[in-house]
Amino acid sequence: MRRNPHAIFATITASTLLLGGFATATAQAAPAKAESLYAPSALVLTVARGEDPMTATVERAVTLACAPTAEGTHPDPAAACKELAAVQGKFAALAAGPSNRTCTRQWDPVVVTAHGVWQGKPVQFSTTYGNACEMAGSMNDNAVFAF
Repeated sequence: MRRNPHAIFATITASTLLLGGFATATAQAAPAKAESLYAPSALVLTVARGEDPMTATVERAVTLACAPTAEGTHPDPAAACKELAAVQGKFAALAAGPSNRTCTRQWDPVVVTAHGVWQGKPVQFSTTYGNACEMAGSMNDNAVFAF
């Protein structure tokens, strides 16, 4: 029995194309999911010395993830996430209200920053305080920047 090399090559090529086409069609048939490019809630929080957040020297930094569970290197992630949820992730609202703390007027600036994502939306926050006492008083001793 004589084998035709052209027929064998044609059969192998056709089989490869057919099976390859099946694999491609199957991969393309997967339903598309609408997902955010960002994690649900993941933040990096810093406390730094200096006036400008771009040039200040970072003294402390933690990570905070609030979804699906409160976790990260923050010392109390559950309390921090609860406080952020109460202000809908608006960091400026954490500093709302007068402070009852008495502080010196010493100029030793402290910058706090938050970068990341809150409930799927990008977050960039920074504010400068005259000193650490003013920062603690303005933040009303909340858990978010207590690290």
